[in-house]
Amino acid sequence: MAAPVRITIPSEVAAFVRPGTALDERLRGADGVSTLPPRRQILLLFCLCQDAVPEVRQRALHTLASLSDELFSALNGWDDLHPSLLHTIAHGAGKRPFVRSLLLGHPCLSDATRAILEQPGAAETPAVVVQEEPEAVEHGDVEQEPAAEEMESAAEETGEEEDEESEEHLSKYQLAQSLGIAEKIKTALTGDKEWRKILVKDSNKLVSSGVLKNPRLTEPEVLTILKSSVQNDEIIRIICANKEWVKNYQIRKALVENTKTPLAHALRFLGTMSEKDIAAYAKSRNISSVIATQARRMLATKKK
Repeated sequence: MAAPVRITIPSEVAAFVRPGTALDERLRGADGVSTLPPRRQILLLFCLCQDAVPEVRQRALHTLASLSDELFSALNGWDDLHPSLLHTIAHGAGKRPFVRSLLLGHPCLSDATRAILEQPGAAETPAVVVQEEPEAVEHGDVEQEPAAEEMESAAEETGEEEDEESEEHLSKYQLAQSLGIAEKIKTALTGDKEWRKILVKDSNKLVSSGVLKNPRLTEPEVLTILKSSVQNDEIIRIICANKEWVKNYQIRKALVENTKTPLAHALRFLGTMSEKDIAAYAKSRNISSVIATQARRMLATKKK
């Protein structure tokens, strides 16, 4: 499993977010610290948008959404941003024309965030990122350094070198908690393998079934979905109706064994199974009794 995403932050930001920081101090940071340079203000608010306390998260997102266009312009030229930071900004201020244009032109913007920004009205309702247990991110650790000139300036003011600390931040799973239904559907239809793995488990059938309509979905992924416990009736219906997928023997076999597969489809696919698998179904207690009975009949017919 890859390591969680890590972002290296300067001591001025870490002072508000490191473990053990008092709630009052975190709330003060969430309300905005005007003495920080623009980039560090944005980084601090991003960090506090992941705080365990809802009030801190809400205040930080509200403050982020209310930052001036001039302050957001500090993102220009900051080409090593982690996409999670841009995603959070999109939720807080993505409806503003200047910020939206700025984000869409940023080289670090993820495909999922771009899809959200390009969907009319999708970013209009700020969403609070919910703190969850972090999951692994495909690219492992990502370190984010403040601009060199800002670090030098801070060192001159304090008379000491920067003390940087690594903080864990958003995985795609955490980002998914902040998406609205329309945003999730859009991401399900266009997202990469990691997004598909997350959103196929969504409780909303429009979201989870949207993953099955993603043109990048592979047959091994379809097989994994069938063997998992997250599928719903709509997912099974879509798989059964896909002529290319059901050409795959393993997918047909998984459909026969899945208790959510409509009986008519399961019986049809049972007729395409090997004699060895049919014999196993005839003795199995883990599949529908109707399937087991039909398997026994098929075996009996072949012995005649």
